Amino acid sequence: MLPEPKCRTKIVATLGPASSSAAIIHKLICAGVNVFRLNFSHGSAAEHTLRAGMIREISAQLRIPVGILCDMQGPKIRIGGFTDDQHITLADDMSFSLDSSIDPRGGNQQGVYIQQALLADIQQGDTLLLDDGRLTLQVTTKSATAANCLVIQGGVLSSNKGVNKFGGGLSADALTHKDMADIKTAAALQTDYLAISFVRCREDVELARRLLNAAGSNAHIIAKIERAEAITETYLPGIIASADGLMVARGDLGVEIGDANLVAVQKHLIEAATNANKVVITATQMMESMVSAPTPTRAEVFDVANAVLDGTDAVMLSAETAVGKFPVETVKAMARVIAGAERHPLARRSKHRIDQSFQRIDEALALAAMYVANHLHGVKAVVCMTETGFTPLLMSRITSSLPIYAMASKPGTCEITALYKGVIPVPFAATEMAPAEINHRAVETLRASQVVTDGDLVLITKGDFVNVHGGTNTLKIVRVGETVQ
Repeated sequence: MLPEPKCRTKIVATLGPASSSAAIIHKLICAGVNVFRLNFSHGSAAEHTLRAGMIREISAQLRIPVGILCDMQGPKIRIGGFTDDQHITLADDMSFSLDSSIDPRGGNQQGVYIQQALLADIQQGDTLLLDDGRLTLQVTTKSATAANCLVIQGGVLSSNKGVNKFGGGLSADALTHKDMADIKTAAALQTDYLAISFVRCREDVELARRLLNAAGSNAHIIAKIERAEAITETYLPGIIASADGLMVARGDLGVEIGDANLVAVQKHLIEAATNANKVVITATQMMESMVSAPTPTRAEVFDVANAVLDGTDAVMLSAETAVGKFPVETVKAMARVIAGAERHPLARRSKHRIDQSFQRIDEALALAAMYVANHLHGVKAVVCMTETGFTPLLMSRITSSLPIYAMASKPGTCEITALYKGVIPVPFAATEMAPAEINHRAVETLRASQVVTDGDLVLITKGDFVNVHGGTNTLKIVRVGETVQ
């Protein structure tokens, strides 16, 4: 039996202490999780490898393909520590220094350590944001070793909190030595996706891909957009072109560009990725209150729904499932909100590339198939025979209420397509079938799961030859119950 899709927009859930048992992973998949995120900011390589093994095993037991996304920590820029790990309270209008000459663990009420290399990116007049924007400092004077600041918005400050510069410009490399080691771990556990944090330019993505390939992996790369520079026309087109997808990482991005700008930027990033035939994930604090509460706030409901209506492929849960008290309930709540949003007419309307011409046969055919599916009465499903998952990705760019069944025999392809909006991955051993059997067996697979019945129309796309990348060149419309060839 094929898995029953709960919603078209996919759910990414982060595993952590609250959700790493086999029993909870089983429940999360059944509740609607399509991709699990392994957050390499926490945990050891052994822990991530164990979790990946459990995901694969339970996914196989349930016969529901589920993807794995390994998320690199990246160069989180942090202050040093305070004496005895104490915290301090900064009051508005007081003076405070970020000083490279202070002991890295000897911060006090007057100042705290910061790396010397970062001072080159800080100038008099800059606005600095600490602890994800909870505290705001303005640089009043600058010396060779310190940035002396005025506290604009005070609060409690503890050790190792993050530092951002409003407008961006802190130039730490996207890949740290830790990330480079973690990429090898991700490749060894056969991740489907690799997320790169604090991407600044296309060269960051290209370096990650070289390291990933050298480690023996062809995983798809997700560029996390959380730097102000990354959203500019100087860098964004190159990032989109070089990556396989984007993550709208709203935490650090919101700090650097300001919350007021975040809504428009989210919509722009989703549209830009979709137009480039790339996958996109919307992340950060989508149901944050459910870390400790069994139901979401109304604001969170609208946040998730708006991301769905913006056209995102997936919405992501972080602390809610990693350390929250209600991981399964959170996924169920998110699935309900998604399903509700997808009933709105905006979620079923598309003008994707309607006025453009195409260079690729498979792209033109994929979009033609979805046009037929949306406009021909009686079509109940779209079947896409796929080697790499590229054709169902193209199809998923067109908004539709019809399911797209990505039938794949190559290992890993189903797990990749698990992230694509509206796509249901189906393991399908086409290589073991005679070519004349394939269409019939595909339709019977749908009929056996009561997806279609006699008289329904099914669209099937495939290439003349199996196991050929980019070879989709055939669209066929068949009627269930009649002879299918």
